[in-house]
Amino acid sequence: MNELVFIQNDEILVSSKDIAINFSKRHDHVLRDIENIEKDVPNFGEMFHKGESKDSYGRSQPCYFMNRDGFTLLAMGFTGKQALDWKIKYINAFNQMEKRLKSATPQLTGEELMAKALIEANSVLARQSKQLEEQKPKVLFADSVIASKGSILVRELAKLIKQNGYDIGEKKLYRWLREKGYICKNSTEPTQMAMNLGLFEIVVRTIERGDAPPKATRTTKVTGKGQVYFINKLCNSNCSLYDLEPLF
Repeated sequence: MNELVFIQNDEILVSSKDIAINFSKRHDHVLRDIENIEKDVPNFGEMFHKGESKDSYGRSQPCYFMNRDGFTLLAMGFTGKQALDWKIKYINAFNQMEKRLKSATPQLTGEELMAKALIEANSVLARQSKQLEEQKPKVLFADSVIASKGSILVRELAKLIKQNGYDIGEKKLYRWLREKGYICKNSTEPTQMAMNLGLFEIVVRTIERGDAPPKATRTTKVTGKGQVYFINKLCNSNCSLYDLEPLF
């Protein structure tokens, strides 16, 4: 039973790859579920750690290692009789490994306890420093959006993206938005799907022209939500512009 869990740095962990196999799920779907948890859980880094595992060809593939709390959050979404059986197996595995660790833990002297605490504190500081480094792009684009004062034109979005480290101009951005289905072909107006997602808005204005009939103009603008989405998608990706998939 304990083969389901393992110990690393005095912490009982399970791997996302093993979870995918045992719960009969695709590993990329399990990774997606974990990344969705990251968006809503402030202390995500205390429960999940990024790592690598080998596939059947011996190639390194991304995975996550998680403790009991992380496993509990992830497994909440797994349903069915088979899933319930595996949840019980994992819970039992965690319990048995915890008992084994307690029975095997030696009595430490005061100096040893202090040294252990210092090592753990340094480990926590290192993880926090890494998390802050990874979050720098998010802080940058959040500040940019706050400074934008609401909805902006696509050319202004291109400038914001460029300021955040991704080299792109208005024409190139429009071309990508059309090819990925955010903007209608041969138009500057957003698709209905992009509008439903709240990424754009259309500002309609009426221009008075003296004796001539008034003229209505329609201007596409990127909402605050859209700015966060597009800057995040482009500036936090190592892919080329045309490798990036649309949201829908």
